Amino acid sequence: MLFPEPVFKNFTGNEIADPKQSSEVLFSIDAESRGEVDEIAKWAVEAGGMIYSEPAEHQGWMYGCGFADLDGHRWNALYMDMSKLREE
Repeated sequence: MLFPEPVFKNFTGNEIADPKQSSEVLFSIDAESRGEVDEIAKWAVEAGGMIYSEPAEHQGWMYGCGFADLDGHRWNALYMDMSKLREE
C-alpha cells in the first residue's frame, strides 16, 4: 500500500527516512528473462526513475539491474538462470 507521508508516519510511529540519502529497503522483482530485465530498466527510466546499476551479469548465473523510483526508493530486477548455478 502507498500512503501520504503523514499517514505512513502515523502507522509506523517513526520518523520517515529520506530514501535519497539512505536505504531502508531494496525491493526486488523476479524477471522471467534477461530481456525482461532490460525492459524493466527501460520502463523505469521512461517513468522518470534513475538507473544506479546498469543491466549486467553477476556471478555467471544472475542478470540484473538496479534503479531508483521518483521518491528515491531502490529497486532490483533480477533474472536467475538456475541451470548455470554452480554447486559448491
